[in-house]
Amino acid sequence: MPTTLTWLGHSNFRIASPEAVLLVDPFFAGNPNAPSRAEDVGKVDVVCVTHDHDDHIGQALDICLATGATLVAMFDLCGKLVNQGLSPQKAVGMNIGGTVEVAGFRIKMVQAMHSSATGTAAGFIITLPDGLCLYHSGDTGIFSSMELFGRFHTIHAAMLPIDGRFNMDAEQAAYACKLLSCKRAVPMHWGTFPILAQGTEDFKAALARIAPDTEILALAPGASTTFSSPGPDGDCECD
Repeated sequence: MPTTLTWLGHSNFRIASPEAVLLVDPFFAGNPNAPSRAEDVGKVDVVCVTHDHDDHIGQALDICLATGATLVAMFDLCGKLVNQGLSPQKAVGMNIGGTVEVAGFRIKMVQAMHSSATGTAAGFIITLPDGLCLYHSGDTGIFSSMELFGRFHTIHAAMLPIDGRFNMDAEQAAYACKLLSCKRAVPMHWGTFPILAQGTEDFKAALARIAPDTEILALAPGASTTFSSPGPDGDCECD
């Protein structure tokens, strides 16, 4: 059965496997590119938050309270949201290098080069039961340790910022793909506000020069792509 990846604008993604649904950085209210409201997310089993800037933590707490979803985030950030009303039983705190399994998703927290008011910023490498591996970098600049992520994981798709103001620009993001050896790249954190990069053409051109083996999946807000289970060669079909 396929897994569906939907971009909900900015860095907000929905990952729907046949068994469960996971949201990353659910920024709806205040997100002009969000194609729906937080109140309309439907079934959610897991919410992952990379860091506590408003455009990433978004409506994570409200969604967890409304749906019963489990929050996965930096230990310090989980404590902050528990103090705001989240049940301790629904908070899975972790830190860089750790791995947890929630609702069938194997979630590894990895470093990100960025700021955060609580704890530190992070990214997630999410592996599904069928072996599909998705990397959400969170907000980050490029860093050489990304190469290790590609050595430890076969990354079928990497969600990477390309805005060039608070994160990597198009050229750096393309080089990140080379380090990651990822099969595909989904550009994010662009177009939401005028201060950010307004398109993906520069990223597409940079990929062609720097990481030609990486395919760009340039989604519009609200658009989805589906992944089949990885085959014997480790790759998967993407539609």
